[in-house]
Amino acid sequence: MKRHIKIIATLGPSSNTREVIRDLALAGADVFRLNMSHGTQADKAEIYAHIRDIEAELQRPICILADLQGPKLRCGVFANPEGEMLQEGQAFTLDLDPRPGDANRVCVPHPEIFAALKPGAELLINDGNIRLTVQDATPDFARSTVQVGGRISNRKGVNVPSVTLPLSALTEKDRSDLEFACTLGVDWIALSFVQRPEDIEMARALIGNRTKIMAKIEKPAALQSIDAILERADGIMVARGDLGVELPVQNVPPVQKRVIKLARGAGKPVVVATQMMESMITAPVPTRAEVSDVATAIYEGADAVMLSAESAAGDYPVKAVQIMHDVACEVESDPSYQHLMSATRQDGGKSDADSITAAAREIALSTDVEAIACYTQSGTTALRAARERPPVPILALTPNQTTARQLSLVWGLRCEVVPAADRFRTAVRQALQCALDAGLDDAGARIIVTAGTPLNASGTTNILRIASVDEFPELQS
Repeated sequence: MKRHIKIIATLGPSSNTREVIRDLALAGADVFRLNMSHGTQADKAEIYAHIRDIEAELQRPICILADLQGPKLRCGVFANPEGEMLQEGQAFTLDLDPRPGDANRVCVPHPEIFAALKPGAELLINDGNIRLTVQDATPDFARSTVQVGGRISNRKGVNVPSVTLPLSALTEKDRSDLEFACTLGVDWIALSFVQRPEDIEMARALIGNRTKIMAKIEKPAALQSIDAILERADGIMVARGDLGVELPVQNVPPVQKRVIKLARGAGKPVVVATQMMESMITAPVPTRAEVSDVATAIYEGADAVMLSAESAAGDYPVKAVQIMHDVACEVESDPSYQHLMSATRQDGGKSDADSITAAAREIALSTDVEAIACYTQSGTTALRAARERPPVPILALTPNQTTARQLSLVWGLRCEVVPAADRFRTAVRQALQCALDAGLDDAGARIIVTAGTPLNASGTTNILRIASVDEFPELQS
């Protein structure tokens, strides 16, 4: 009840046991990320079972996000196991020849790259540490000049920032992992290296309504179609790793701020990810700059912040979550935080449901209510409530366990699975009971309840009521 922003913890070698996963959940992790780039499907199934077991033990919904690898481009291998040192100004060729590379050439087994390259295009290798400029390109090879040299070795990543590549966002491995994850029952699928809205449509055709889709924004091409991508996706992740390689580093903070603003306006969750507290892979405390980075995402109104290697492979996974939780609580207690949430709030729409959720926020600002409780079937009502960024906690009450799990990634929502109510008074009583269970002071406490009639039907939010514990004496016993 004290923290609005959610914490995503990636699971890996340092954190894939039941004991550590439980400790992460108790430390403040709301969402667990399964990185499909590493490990086997059998490994992921075992971890999934641990999470659901812990969910039942802790009696609160836990969200699981499966992150697909996507079409990661890599160069081939070199004859010299240590690779080669490229010097500034030298010529270097990328081609489709599968033979081991040397100081003059290497295979890049992706014909799609050569089909799209033009003279003047920039190629980035090994997270941008090596930079090449294309001089001549054919369907089989590209001659380039080294602009920034360095050591190139086996299977280093290749980025092409200035070109929209004719690549599907789903490889054969991704399709297999996607079907596996949906069958397993994950709550969100993160789609890597999205470039165009058609990438979301392709995934949607395979997924149907089995889970939610989060588009990872890590390609400059995606920014050119961000509105259309946001319209089709259920959520957005600002994946600053590859994005920071393909864009000039000074461009990443404005992009992050812009994408968060767009997602908030659309009422869709937005996650800020990558290198948030990376020093904690080996250090027991983050740097001051990393803490400020986390705080910036919170002040901008992101729904969630994510730990990657810090929790997956680091020496201090639980402590990383604890510190991120502490930073979030401190930032959100800053008086300027709520001022920023109000100042950056956007008009949510003109429907009856939009008006009711906006009114709930205004009442929360001007009265002494301690929470907003909203009944939701599909999650739409709760998303509207979160979009308003009210100053009090939001209880998202639903009879649908899947909805509760999916909403656990969203700003400010404390999700509870409740029996379907047959009348509004029953719904109000349930809301007050959940508020008390969540730690609400029972001495005359009041909450706002929003719901719709008929009850238990999607898209019918049309009631707002201020309810008090005093109305139900049996709750005070």
